[in-house]
Amino acid sequence: MLEAVGAEGYERVSVRSVLDRTGLYRQAFYDHFDDKADCYLQAYDAGVARVEALVLQATAGQSSWVARLRAGLDAGLGFFDAKPNTGRALVVEVHAAGPEALAKRSAAMGRLVSFFAQAQPLGGLDPPPPIASEGIAAGIQSVVHSRLASRGSVDLRSLLPEFMYFAVLPYLGAEQARAELRAPGVA
Repeated sequence: MLEAVGAEGYERVSVRSVLDRTGLYRQAFYDHFDDKADCYLQAYDAGVARVEALVLQATAGQSSWVARLRAGLDAGLGFFDAKPNTGRALVVEVHAAGPEALAKRSAAMGRLVSFFAQAQPLGGLDPPPPIASEGIAAGIQSVVHSRLASRGSVDLRSLLPEFMYFAVLPYLGAEQARAELRAPGVA
């Protein structure tokens, strides 16, 4: 479902197009899903869980917030680079899938915002306003959305230094943000 939605768009995908991609019979589809929307919502949950699992795995051995941020962003961006249709289905086409899908998207974005809110400002820096974590998450999501929506070649991982700069700046200051902009990628 996610591959079909990412390739064709939510509105254009039909149960038939999903069946053609999977080789399933119509009855097998309806044994598991009420309709296209139900299938998409279940696929969305599974897709988000997969990305979050990759991010958690990448961050598991990292001791600092900055290292976890870098590893997690790298893992998520790498997933979307490897599976741009799935990325489009999760990030772009979710808007066409209706209010239940948007509620799921909001919950996923809330988890991302919570991660950014865990950052502790460096000594001497005033903490940023509470909305900073929401702005960082929304900014990164907006750029990812734009790149995936363009349907061109995506290289989201190449944006990691800029995303790090953007995310670190309000919490750790300009010097640390510049260092993140120059830092090598995650191995």
